[in-house]
Amino acid sequence: MSRLFAKHPAEPERPILDLSGDALRMSLQTLIAGSEDHGGVERYVVAVKLKSTMFEQALAQHDVKNLELETFKGLCTFMSTVRRRVGHWLTEDTFPQMREALVGLLADSGTVEERTNAFCEKFPNDKKHRWVKDMAVEILHNTDPERVPLMNRWVWDAQTNTGVIREIWHGDNVDGMTIPVGDGYATFLTLREELSQFLSDEGFFRDMLQYVDILCAQIYAHYICEQGSSYLRADFTAPEDPMAHTRRLLGLDGVRPGSGRTRLKSIDGEAFVLDDSSLLSTTS
Repeated sequence: MSRLFAKHPAEPERPILDLSGDALRMSLQTLIAGSEDHGGVERYVVAVKLKSTMFEQALAQHDVKNLELETFKGLCTFMSTVRRRVGHWLTEDTFPQMREALVGLLADSGTVEERTNAFCEKFPNDKKHRWVKDMAVEILHNTDPERVPLMNRWVWDAQTNTGVIREIWHGDNVDGMTIPVGDGYATFLTLREELSQFLSDEGFFRDMLQYVDILCAQIYAHYICEQGSSYLRADFTAPEDPMAHTRRLLGLDGVRPGSGRTRLKSIDGEAFVLDDSSLLSTTS
């Protein structure tokens, strides 16, 4: 059991998600077809596992109070909706405040929502810092994916009525309705369970956590291609192939396997290398 979530708080009330089976099947078919040129969906599964292992090793297996700036910069490259906005907090002067917030986020007490809210309260509460919540939930998910589902705003944002849930909601006039579902922990947990059941019915029985994440990314990547998204458009332009947006949402577009190392893109776009040959051996 992860030391990050040793306690078991009361189960929150679950929402009812009215999802479209047809939309899900179409997204799954597109995902399978689009990933063929990259070795199949299985390679994406391996990459998502690699990402989670890196977060766990850096943040869960070591004392966050000793987290180094360069290590955290490397992790930020895997958070697509964060990396272009977090730069101000990645300097020798500002990183101590970020690190202090991370200590609280990864502490051994409180629910996922309590930790996330406390983390966000340590930063300005304005539109320029909406990415802070994405960072919090990405970190919690990547360090302990079994207990914390994918909870990014692109998965579901009740305030803007946008996200994966909207794209797979069942109804004749989804574009003209406000979906009556909140964006708390219970919603994302229910979504993961619903998608896991769908994938199981479609013949997927292994690596369910990773397949759910990849399917979510594929669903919203299709939305980006079709209509765009104001807070993602700057990060997701001119895709090189059908899976480009999917990789970027998953934070995998900076991974360049080769020679026993993981090549990443830094915050300013320059390339650098994170040594970890033991991890990358599974993707070579």
